[in-house]
Amino acid sequence: MNKQNILFGLVGVLVLLVVLGASPFFIVDLTETAIVVQLGKPVRTVTDPGLKLKVPFVQEVTYFDKRLLDYDAPARDVITEDKKTIVIDNFAKWRIIDPLRVYQAFQNQRGALQRLDDIIYSELRVELGRHELTEIVSANRALIMKVVSERSNKIASAYGLQVSDVRIKRADLPEQNEKAIFQRMQAERERQAKQYRAEGEEEAQKIRSEAEKDKEIILADAYKTGKELKGDGDAKAYKTYATAYGEGPKFFEFFRTMEAYKKTFKDNNTTMVLSPDSEYLKFLKKR
Repeated sequence: MNKQNILFGLVGVLVLLVVLGASPFFIVDLTETAIVVQLGKPVRTVTDPGLKLKVPFVQEVTYFDKRLLDYDAPARDVITEDKKTIVIDNFAKWRIIDPLRVYQAFQNQRGALQRLDDIIYSELRVELGRHELTEIVSANRALIMKVVSERSNKIASAYGLQVSDVRIKRADLPEQNEKAIFQRMQAERERQAKQYRAEGEEEAQKIRSEAEKDKEIILADAYKTGKELKGDGDAKAYKTYATAYGEGPKFFEFFRTMEAYKKTFKDNNTTMVLSPDSEYLKFLKKR
């Protein structure tokens, strides 16, 4: 009977402790490490998952995640080597490798994350301050972030943290600078457009000049060839006339006179005053 009373008493005490929020039990998940703290001092590290015991009211449990964690930092300003201000939005992959050291330094995981944020941002400012904007935006970003990751990990390891990777999601210009830079870019594009138009007009003028020169050369050659052909034709005609004249002088004289009549009387309004005895009219006289 006494044993039963003792058992009931123990059960009652346990129930009361649970109701008061001072359970002697705590559960450790597979993804967690638990630090048992007694009066502010860590006394035990629990890495195995399962149901565990602690001393109520005296001991407390702080949990730390074992997994690879994501850290998404707020966007902040960074000044580059060429004195350009950019807004950097970065993220990191990190994990807790020594929960006891993290507890001793920060008491909880949130404090560790705040310190990690300071480390990464500080290294970003230092490293990005050694490079110009164009390098950060495109050329050497991967190499820059590798350096930042290595330096951040070296500092964070002293606190039991491991930084696996740091990356820039976005690098923007501050809002107040975007309009001015856009206007400069627009002015530069307009200047280039004017230059291209001027160069194009100059090239077009050259092409027109060359075409005009070629045209004049072609026309001159054609005129020369035409004159040569006409001269050859006239020479052949004169030769033919001479041959015909030699073979039949009278017929040739008659033919040439008829050609002259044809040209003379082509215009009906032509008026000629000739003597009836004119040699020109000899073939028109009745015989």
